[in-house]
Amino acid sequence: MELSFHLCIISLLLLSSKSAAKESEIISRFQRYLQINTAQPKPLYREAADFILSEAASLSLESQTLEFVPGKPLVLLKWPGSDPSLSSVLLNSHTDVVPAEHDKWTHPPFSAHLDSNGDIYARGSQDMKCVGIQYLEAIRRLKASGFEPKRSVYLSFVPDEEIGGHAGAETFAESDVFKGLNVGIVLDEGLASPTENYRTFYAERCPMWLVIKATGAPGHGAKLYDNTAMENLLKSIESVRRFRASQFDLVKAGLKAEGEVVSVNMVFLKAGTPTPTGFVMNLQPSEAEAGFDIRVPPTADQESLERRIAEEWAPSSRNMTFMFKQKVSVLDDSGRPVLTATDSSNPWWGLLEEAVKKANGKLGKPEIFPASTDSRYFRQLGLPAIGFSPMANTPILLHDHNEFLNKDEYLKGIEIYESIIKAYASYVDHGRSAGSRDEL
Repeated sequence: MELSFHLCIISLLLLSSKSAAKESEIISRFQRYLQINTAQPKPLYREAADFILSEAASLSLESQTLEFVPGKPLVLLKWPGSDPSLSSVLLNSHTDVVPAEHDKWTHPPFSAHLDSNGDIYARGSQDMKCVGIQYLEAIRRLKASGFEPKRSVYLSFVPDEEIGGHAGAETFAESDVFKGLNVGIVLDEGLASPTENYRTFYAERCPMWLVIKATGAPGHGAKLYDNTAMENLLKSIESVRRFRASQFDLVKAGLKAEGEVVSVNMVFLKAGTPTPTGFVMNLQPSEAEAGFDIRVPPTADQESLERRIAEEWAPSSRNMTFMFKQKVSVLDDSGRPVLTATDSSNPWWGLLEEAVKKANGKLGKPEIFPASTDSRYFRQLGLPAIGFSPMANTPILLHDHNEFLNKDEYLKGIEIYESIIKAYASYVDHGRSAGSRDEL
């Protein structure tokens, strides 16, 4: 009896040791990816691609590397499904990250330091290298369990999301290669959640980067006269400020979420006549400019906002002109709002809810992403795309100093994706198409 007890204890210790070793390997792979410096403006894309391709080979996934722009590789992986007539699942992530101010970090931003609390510090730990590797780890678990997908599952690791995605997801979505994938659903990045509920995103605000320019007669700095460039611009800025306050008040009052209002933030102010030591102080300039980052939800009336800009913020009657550095439509190619349905009309949404629940996760209310992600390029085609990064009980630190993700949250996220990918790849009652799309 005593011998059996001791053997049982030894077996449990061995199992525990094997589990700890396996967990250590999973975390180590995550750290290695984080340690590759893919910060803009000089990301080490080749090193990142080599790492991803190596992991794909270890999982016997089909792979190809695309370069729509030389020097900016896009890695595309495939786990073939048994029924090529079914539309496929696309798991998207970007390989680049934003720069980091090294001296502002507790640990070097590309060290992937694991502290005693289990927090992994690195640029990209939340945005969004975690998600890309979680996809792979989830597939590793599914393959080990013997699961075979009915739908083909693709993984795209794209460049340049942090600078607009033009050489990455945008070009990919417009390509013949993408058309051949027969995609039925796209998963992309979301945000961390400080609560126990994971956040999901069915749409995002569209950028309208506005530059307003005022002109007027120059004059002596001591002279008082009407319609100076600065006076006209300040009137516009005040008008913009009042509109911004009205939108922000809705958020402060809890009437709308941040992603549901139009945000307007002034990002630059340009005026004055420069000198080697500053500006000419006794000359009123003839031109003045201000730039605004405007984000418009797909539920807003974009045409009405443009009329407001022309009539109130930059009226020609005050010698004002305006231009857009970038303007993204809130409507897709079919003229419908760029959003993904979150009701029974979209079976992918219900599958995600059930899969997260099955993995003992909780979802919050679906949201509109407050900024921009690569999802917009897929939604623009009319495809359903869901933003989701399984990080609960985690402060939102993307683009911030000391970005980190706790290892337990990272490991839990793998279980969540395992459940989602299994549900999506098994679904057979939606999205059938004629013919095989076995392009890889």
